[in-house]
Amino acid sequence: MSALPEQASPGPGHAGPGTDGQDRGHGPGARLGLRERKKAKTRAAIRDHALRLIREQGYDATTVEQIAEAAEVSPSTFFRYFPTKEDVVLQDDLDLLWMDAFRAQPPGMSPIAAMRAALHEGFATMSSEDMGMLRETMDLAAIPAVRARMLDEFARTNQLLATAIAERVGRSPDDFAVQTVAGAVLGVAMAAWFTTPHDDIEAFADKYERGLALLEAGLPL
Repeated sequence: MSALPEQASPGPGHAGPGTDGQDRGHGPGARLGLRERKKAKTRAAIRDHALRLIREQGYDATTVEQIAEAAEVSPSTFFRYFPTKEDVVLQDDLDLLWMDAFRAQPPGMSPIAAMRAALHEGFATMSSEDMGMLRETMDLAAIPAVRARMLDEFARTNQLLATAIAERVGRSPDDFAVQTVAGAVLGVAMAAWFTTPHDDIEAFADKYERGLALLEAGLPL
């Protein structure tokens, strides 16, 4: 799964902006303020130019300075949005869309059942642009430097999951039981990710769903 953007960390009930500048966390018709829209636009432009340059000349040959120049920002501005070059590949914001779907599930659903429902809804509502972005992220995640950074970033993903799960069950995100459930959900995602061809989104989604079903059933073998 992709890493989570530091600039768009969601609060309770808010999934944060997508790369198109729309606020996906406040219901239909909601919009970001002018400052947030400008930041989202800059962030999307940096990532778009980065992926274009990587496609044209390869990951290793593409520098932060080249990306910044193409996006018409300074290297220091690049690093305000993306801590490393690897993050510009990993931080696609789609995790935020899925967390929005998770938070929208009925309160009586268990965390795992809500996660399964959110997975279906998240994929169903993804645009063709979102799907293309995810395919490209999956493909580039095979690059050793990106994969190493992705493993580092899983801790942040786990904390987002713990926060969302804690909201659902009325406990602290630091509660060990909550952290354990979040870690289990993330473990399913990792197992699906690392056993799926790099750009096969459908296979990843199927394995993730099957893994969550196993988790919900108590992991029978």
